[in-house]
Amino acid sequence: MANPMKIRATAKEGVTEVKILMQHEMETGLRKDADGTLIPAWFITEVKAQYQGRTVMEAQFGQSVSKNPYLLFRFKGGAAGEKVSVSWVDNKGESRTDEATIAA
Repeated sequence: MANPMKIRATAKEGVTEVKILMQHEMETGLRKDADGTLIPAWFITEVKAQYQGRTVMEAQFGQSVSKNPYLLFRFKGGAAGEKVSVSWVDNKGESRTDEATIAA
């Protein structure tokens, strides 16, 4: 399984800002190794963030997203001490879910 995501969530004036750094190789399937063999495609396809069981962000990624993707989004609501959960799934069926506590 991949390394944990780095997630920072802060709430201010009724809006929560979430910053995510996902650890993933994000291979396009077009790159070749030193022997000239194509490196198989391996990339995140879906990202979802949830707050109190409600989906607050959903995204579809593809081959063109860079290695270790960074994502920032905001949603209405959220308070210090509550949790935000972020999960992703890649084209090989691997997945990861991490959560962060919202700071003030």
